[in-house]
Amino acid sequence: MWCEVYELSSRREASAGVQMSSVPRPEYPRPQLRRPDWINLNGVWAFTFDDGDSGLRQRWQETPADLLRSGDSPFDRRITVPFCYQAELSGIGEKAFHDVVWYARTFEYSLAAGAECLLLHFGAVDYRAAVWVNGMQVASHEGGHTPFSADLADAFREGENVLVVRVEDPSEDVTIPRGKQYWREESEGIFYTRTTGIWQTVWLEPVGRRRIDDLRLTPDLDAAAVNVEVSVEGYEPGLSLRLTASREGETVLDDRVELLSPLVERSLPMIASGVAPDTPHLSEWPSPALWSSEHPNLYDLRVELLDERGEMLDAVESYFGMRKVEVKDGKVYLNNRPYYQRLVLDQGYFPGGLLTAPADEDLRRDIELAKEMGFNGARKHQKIEDPRWLYWADTLGFLVWGEIANAYRYSPGYVRRITGEWQEAIERDYNHPCIVAWVPMNESWGVPELATKPAQIEHLLAMYHLTRSLDRMRLVISNDGWEHALTDLCTIHDYRDADALERSYATPAMSIAAEPAGRRIYVPGYGYRGEPILITEFGGIALGGGGEGWGYRTVASSEELLERYEALVSALLKSETVQGFCYTQLTDVEQEVNGLLTYDRRPKAEPSHIKEITARERPG
Repeated sequence: MWCEVYELSSRREASAGVQMSSVPRPEYPRPQLRRPDWINLNGVWAFTFDDGDSGLRQRWQETPADLLRSGDSPFDRRITVPFCYQAELSGIGEKAFHDVVWYARTFEYSLAAGAECLLLHFGAVDYRAAVWVNGMQVASHEGGHTPFSADLADAFREGENVLVVRVEDPSEDVTIPRGKQYWREESEGIFYTRTTGIWQTVWLEPVGRRRIDDLRLTPDLDAAAVNVEVSVEGYEPGLSLRLTASREGETVLDDRVELLSPLVERSLPMIASGVAPDTPHLSEWPSPALWSSEHPNLYDLRVELLDERGEMLDAVESYFGMRKVEVKDGKVYLNNRPYYQRLVLDQGYFPGGLLTAPADEDLRRDIELAKEMGFNGARKHQKIEDPRWLYWADTLGFLVWGEIANAYRYSPGYVRRITGEWQEAIERDYNHPCIVAWVPMNESWGVPELATKPAQIEHLLAMYHLTRSLDRMRLVISNDGWEHALTDLCTIHDYRDADALERSYATPAMSIAAEPAGRRIYVPGYGYRGEPILITEFGGIALGGGGEGWGYRTVASSEELLERYEALVSALLKSETVQGFCYTQLTDVEQEVNGLLTYDRRPKAEPSHIKEITARERPG
């Protein structure tokens, strides 16, 4: 077992690529808070199934390095991290239930000069994880899509170390937020193969005792400023921060502030105050470069922590985009202008890797393909996506609706699980300018009895208000599809034909009365308040080829696919009421074959022809 150190340049663009290596997914995994020194622990690990759940009793967590190397340890298999055991790229590719699994590996590291601590990071482990280093437990975490870390100060030793991870993933527990992961061994319909265990990058990071712990960036377009919150670990008097913002290599701001507490809040102007414009035309006065799908302008940010002598203790690189999203007069506004969203439903599954993209380029290519077909964004469906995908959405210009993986049954345990993981997701992804909306609930999953159980309505309200309390700069959808309570957008799922779409969405009143899935658009006690109406699932056209597969409707040829797609999109574009759409879907996934692309990302029709339809101007 071994590991390798990678270094990145200080520029944001460098986070897209690192030294070539045989280690899978070698790119830096946390694009919004980057340091140059880190250790990628992806690659081959020792692994075993624990179907009898005997590992803890037999103290597998204390397995020594020599036993691990001998081949006589309980870890009788090998797995390639970060792919789950169900994925072919893991080297195992087994679909049977194994609700408890164990991982182990060794690593060697000596702290470099100036590094006093060693942090261990996990991008995502599904579902419950416990972590030991040299037999000492250093972390535990519940939640299959969000990151966690551990400080190895008390467990780490110079030279060889043993890292052990135990994962519990109850395959049939439908109160666990699992999204599209099926609770049966063979996938069917709209449900897919499960993911158990590590499925995002594992890495080490040497840091100092005094360091930057977190960074929160909130653009304020109307004030032409970005509000910055920096959390500092190891605060003591005399420390200071230096914040430098630049765009395309040109410094636009250089600010220094003395720390009076572990939390620093600053409002940084993106244009120099007091600078007189050199033109009498208001439209040409200085303003920040704005971020949008069409013009994804980004600012680089460097934050340095300095000691009382001005010596640098820590430095992190990040970036932000100046953009604003809001609702006014029944429309969505982006950067103070009405904006029609042309989204595509993206499940985020990959052949060979399932929830894990085989390579960073696969994440980028999905966005490029969607843009080639005229879409300006995606609703990432039932998955909190890899931060690298969000990085590419920021960089390439692609609006994102962030959505949690829902559970299917309501219980107090479900409420605890989903609210905790949702808070972690918002905290992780808050700084990404691409995210313009949050979707904490989908089609009443987890709350199937809204019509008769007031507690479930209260849960909808709680999730809405929780999300708004954590993030005031984005829109929040109450329950995407139907049965909304309070919501910023009225979103409806409708898989009927083009004639039905054209008839149903001529006016707001007709839209609310449509009930295409036999579900009320609003739950009892709540109703339409003038929010923008969007059709956020429709289409689902499968291209028949004689094989097995499932879709909402099937056509026989690429020409017929384009014809049906044009009819559906045209029906929505004709409506003065509908303010955007989300087509189902970007790619086929396993047996669900209603994507515009096959599972291996081959277009089913010429992308330029799809774009002509998707990006068509609305009549009038």
